[in-house]
Amino acid sequence: MTAAAAIPSRTIVLVGLMGVGKSSVGRRLAYALGLPFKDADTEVEAAAGRTIPEIFAELGEAAFRDGERRVIARLLEEPVHVLATGGGAFVDPRTRELIKDQAISIWLKADLEILARRVGRKDSRPLLRDKDPIEVLRQLAEVRYPLYAEADIVVETADTPHQVAVDQVLAALTAHEANA
Repeated sequence: MTAAAAIPSRTIVLVGLMGVGKSSVGRRLAYALGLPFKDADTEVEAAAGRTIPEIFAELGEAAFRDGERRVIARLLEEPVHVLATGGGAFVDPRTRELIKDQAISIWLKADLEILARRVGRKDSRPLLRDKDPIEVLRQLAEVRYPLYAEADIVVETADTPHQVAVDQVLAALTAHEANA
């Protein structure tokens, strides 16, 4: 089946832990489907006029989550597109309900060791500041995995090129739409 056959009638929202590839896979998925791509984190930064680390430092996580929810609600009103969310977005009950009601959610899931290796390369993640990435990811997984499991589709990814994950998502999306 072609990518065009998988084009959904609702926005595709990618959820999962930091480092799983929501933005990288999302961009390629959008391209494959001929849809626009949006990154919720980028949109939040644009709306707030500051970076996410600055928002966390100056206003705290609760203010960030509130702004994130408002931005995602606005994005879900736009024409069908692929939306990469921040790792904690789907954890917020109101954001999760918005996504469930208005989009198709896809949990990108990968081994924690792979994610730790990926996120350990950057110092731009507020939740990792001065902490052991694998330990933070384990704690986040414990809280978030039961919530991510509420996504419409789960795609297990590995340490492979992003295109492999895109192909997996396209296959899962095609199967999901066929059963809808």
